[in-house]
Amino acid sequence: MKRWKHLFKLDPAKEISDDELHDLCESGTDAVVIGGTDNITPEGVLELLYRVRQYAIPCIQEISTIESITPGFDFYFIPMVLNSTEKKWMMDLQHEAIKQYKTMINWDEVVVEGYCILNEHAKAYQKTNCNLPDEEDVLSYAFMAEHIFKLPIFYLEYSGKYGNPDLVQKVKQELHNTILVYGGGITSAEQAKEMRKSADIIVVGNSIYTDFKNALSTVAAVKE
Repeated sequence: MKRWKHLFKLDPAKEISDDELHDLCESGTDAVVIGGTDNITPEGVLELLYRVRQYAIPCIQEISTIESITPGFDFYFIPMVLNSTEKKWMMDLQHEAIKQYKTMINWDEVVVEGYCILNEHAKAYQKTNCNLPDEEDVLSYAFMAEHIFKLPIFYLEYSGKYGNPDLVQKVKQELHNTILVYGGGITSAEQAKEMRKSADIIVVGNSIYTDFKNALSTVAAVKE
């Protein structure tokens, strides 16, 4: 995972054709993440997993609800929303999942992400009742992710909005062992290159459904 540079994120509540899925999975991206905020069902997750499994590419479930947890993925990403105002999104849901699934979990497959959501108009921001952090807050969350919680990933999530490259660079300077993941608003090869200068991994999601050709171009942009 430390060698990964690019991920595509697929929403099981959205439509993608077989031809598009083929091109996406064969594009050279390092892995496919399946996850979303609204209308996530076990059936939708399982169907998309089955389709992706036709290709030789790692497949990750980013878990948004306990009910949607599905066996058969290579990795499971567990978000902890650091700038949420509710402990529910930092600890309570994770605690409930441990109670239910502790004996079934292969911990080699589990990766916990420290999320910082920076788009106040995003569904994920509103659903998790976040506060909008300033730069000092973001850098402090990054420091906490690495030094207090010892998290493997710190995820700067702009969720559909292109973020601030200068802030991403400052966050990268704050981290030494924790992987910095950036997601949000990447719609072109140029934006992919810009964010990849600082982020260890970029995630491309929304543009898959709005501008598929340009979404595919982001892979080569960060692999050059």
